[in-house]
Amino acid sequence: MDNVVDYIDDLLIHTGTWEAHVKTLSELFKRLQEANFTGQPNIVNWDDSQERVYNSLKVEVTSKTVPQLPDVNKKFVLRTDASDRGLGAALMQENESTLFPVAYSSKKLTHRERKYSVTEREALAIVWGVKKFSLYLYGTVFTLQTDHGALQFLNAAKFDSPRIMGWALALQIYNFDFQYIKEEEEEEEEEEEEEEEEEEEEEEEEVEVRGAEEGARVGGGGEGAGGT
Repeated sequence: MDNVVDYIDDLLIHTGTWEAHVKTLSELFKRLQEANFTGQPNIVNWDDSQERVYNSLKVEVTSKTVPQLPDVNKKFVLRTDASDRGLGAALMQENESTLFPVAYSSKKLTHRERKYSVTEREALAIVWGVKKFSLYLYGTVFTLQTDHGALQFLNAAKFDSPRIMGWALALQIYNFDFQYIKEEEEEEEEEEEEEEEEEEEEEEEEVEVRGAEEGARVGGGGEGAGGT
């Protein structure tokens, strides 16, 4: 049959429209019945382990890490990052207050690019990511997310590196706003610092309270002695 391919013990149907798919499927079932071909339900042993895998697969497929189809009516968000070996970029859009990826991309750094400073590598990730997804970003207003604080002002500030300044000029044809995102490690460190500060403040308050109570007792004792 046209549009039907057999693979091991499976039959695959490939058609261009839903109507053609239904028609081919109906014809396929008809021929299988005429050939007295029946399935073997016991060929698959479906137990708790298969059920767990199936349920976990459903969760993964519907999670926010699975790329979604782009919506040209929504604002794009581009998040870039760099390491000492490569660059990464994720094009995302917000759906029901949650960012979902539209596309991912990565690039291995050349030997020369590995010698760049941290700021230069992060800037390179931005320029490369914007050009990579220029089809979606050019002519729109998008948000550019970076975890490198010095690059928040890439489109406004002056840098000592001529390389970064050249990249900044190349980005002027795009319309975007910067959003600085903190890394999880930084957030954890800030939370720990806040907790330590709160503990210190509580200890200081306890010392002040104890000092005030002791002062009140001493003052009270002095008044009693004067009365006698």
